[in-house]
Amino acid sequence: MKYVNEYRDEGLAQDYLEKIKSVVTQPWNIMEVCGGQTHSLVKNGLIDLLPEQVNMIHGPGCPVCVTPIHLIDKAINLAENEGVILCSYGDMLRVPGSKRNLLDAKANGADIRILYSPLEAVSIAQSNPEKEVVFFAVGFETTAPANAMSVIQAKEIGVDNYSVLTSHVLVPPAMEAIMNDDKSNIHGFLAAGHVCTIMGISEYEPLVKKYKIPIVVTGFEPVDLLQGIFMTIVQLERGMYELQNQYSRVVKKGGNPKAITMVEKVFDITNRVWRGIGSIPDSGFEVSAEYERFNANKKFDIQLDEAEEHKSCIAGQVLKGIKKPHECPEFGKKCNPEFPLGAPMVSSEGACAAYYHFNHVEESLTQ
Repeated sequence: MKYVNEYRDEGLAQDYLEKIKSVVTQPWNIMEVCGGQTHSLVKNGLIDLLPEQVNMIHGPGCPVCVTPIHLIDKAINLAENEGVILCSYGDMLRVPGSKRNLLDAKANGADIRILYSPLEAVSIAQSNPEKEVVFFAVGFETTAPANAMSVIQAKEIGVDNYSVLTSHVLVPPAMEAIMNDDKSNIHGFLAAGHVCTIMGISEYEPLVKKYKIPIVVTGFEPVDLLQGIFMTIVQLERGMYELQNQYSRVVKKGGNPKAITMVEKVFDITNRVWRGIGSIPDSGFEVSAEYERFNANKKFDIQLDEAEEHKSCIAGQVLKGIKKPHECPEFGKKCNPEFPLGAPMVSSEGACAAYYHFNHVEESLTQ
């Protein structure tokens, strides 16, 4: 518990708040990439405690939020029309598709199961040889090793009725896309510690050099985030741009070599469509040719028309950091966790959900 309690220490948090106030002299926009960081900032009230010169901008680091509508629709189609047992993490079930969500399909009789691990899906496939079992593989680099492991295991034990519907997205290309956006006004980044635990930090060095922007890898506890913000502001105030690792107790420069090897064995890098953002080159994983028979996109030929976001939803602008959740005219009104117009309101890492649950909704609605 040492690393939990220590990084939630109120005294340490207050010390870093004072340090931030003592060094900041001008306005800075800092984007925390990960939705987990956003939730911690909002839930712990850090957004309100930071000096007004420090503007935290919420990034696209919610893999559920950026899973495109057509993949949600494809997952529903598989479960309803292909006799598939569809397995997924629970936070995917209420993400809106073009007409309904996976929870609606489950209520209508589709065999959709909520799991905690893709290895459970392999076991389900082994126990149901007459059925096709598909795991909806959503996530950043963090969850890719477990999904890769499930494919490797299925191959090793001869479970050919198992496949993955892949919607993996990669963080560094998304950060580059944000910096290339004409509306971007980001001065520094807090990079996601859990992603770097797997992949290491070397992928961020080219971004630092190309855009002359500080990137600080942080954890998710209040002191982690405040220390990371302090480190970023020190660099900005001094005109510096370096890659720093605040989360060194967990993140090593080379990441987790065994996990990386497993990911590289099963997945190839591909272009990926991000919901609300569009296509980003080389920003996703897809199952490699060697494991093609475990690729649900290859096993099932499902052609669906592209669908558009709800016209009132500004999720794309929220995910790019252009607008804050409460700036949406439908926030807390037509769009709420029970009836979400967009994925960021329903996901456990979505910025809209964080503001709804933790950031004084009534006050936000009057702004």
